[in-house]
Amino acid sequence: MNQPSPSARIPVRPLHRRLVVGVTAVIAAIAATLGHQAQNSSSSRPSSHSPSFSAAPPSKFADGAVPDGTTVFDEEIPAVAKLDPELRKALRRAAEKAANDGVSLYVNGGWRSPRYQERLLREAIAKYGSEAEAARWVATAKTSPHVSGEAVDIGRSPATAWLSGHGAAYGLCQIYRNEPWHYELRPEATDRGCPQMYADPTQDPRMQK
Repeated sequence: MNQPSPSARIPVRPLHRRLVVGVTAVIAAIAATLGHQAQNSSSSRPSSHSPSFSAAPPSKFADGAVPDGTTVFDEEIPAVAKLDPELRKALRRAAEKAANDGVSLYVNGGWRSPRYQERLLREAIAKYGSEAEAARWVATAKTSPHVSGEAVDIGRSPATAWLSGHGAAYGLCQIYRNEPWHYELRPEATDRGCPQMYADPTQDPRMQK
């Protein structure tokens, strides 16, 4: 029986071992890639239960500053959470109706700390050039209904226009003619309509304290 020459012999077992190792490495690489993609997909997918703001608002909101896009439903924002409860309920009832008309009730201002209110007043004095002119737009911390949580500033013209036409039905009234965004709760307005507006805050007896 003729023996094959050494150069013609096929190293069966080493080749089989290399094939097994190679296939195993390919499978491991594919599994790692798929796992990485799944992890990235999961981490980038927004949760349907995520709040619009963090549960603990940044300190810049703690005094009553309002992030853009805040609505009357954003209780995690102190400016909304610290409003008078009856005012907040009236706003939400109105907001539910407004939503049926395609309008969102955004909040530009709500409850404010005395410190924040005084800061706004100082800025108004710098802007308008005198305390007398600034008083037409910003009250002191002692007199402002924002500090007591009894006033809200509604943002964006569709919202103020809607509330101007429908607010009285919910007891929500514009108080100052020069501030179409400033609303307060007047429960009697649901039956009698809103009271006559003041020209500006300097005409409001509450501001004379």
